[in-house]
Amino acid sequence: MRIECDLCAVRDWQLGDDAALVAAANNRNVWRNLHHRFPHPFTQADARGWFSLLAAMPEPTHWAIEVGGVAVGGIGVDLGEGIYAKSGHFGYWLDEEYWGRGIMTVAVRVVSEYALSHFGLVRLEAPVFAWNPASMRVLEKAGFEREGILRKSVLKDGQLIDQVLYALVQ
Repeated sequence: MRIECDLCAVRDWQLGDDAALVAAANNRNVWRNLHHRFPHPFTQADARGWFSLLAAMPEPTHWAIEVGGVAVGGIGVDLGEGIYAKSGHFGYWLDEEYWGRGIMTVAVRVVSEYALSHFGLVRLEAPVFAWNPASMRVLEKAGFEREGILRKSVLKDGQLIDQVLYALVQ
């Protein structure tokens, strides 16, 4: 999969992305806003593990965000199962060097549209840590709506924090 955007491209991860992945992902400020599955420090071994996970997927649901020919972030959806088969858990991250340029808003728009139609979903959920208003603005600009606050739902970086739940419903 490859989707060209104004400011970036969203494409399948490639084995040759390992050095760029480690360089972009090995950042405490990036890690601080992500799920516990995203390690810090992020090492070459973590990149190999990521590529092994992707290779085992029947179909990719996580993609690289490319700027200037280099992978500088990731975006994807964990598909729901069973009674959650029409929902997906949506997430993304970007190398700190590229924050504030509108790249993520564009990527979220195109990938959310793709994920909804391609996987037959009707709902994408994107919880955001309360200390991350920039990510909330990205989601709002991309058409997600704030649905509520999950109070004291996450222990991250030694702090018990709220999550703000956003969703895009078709």
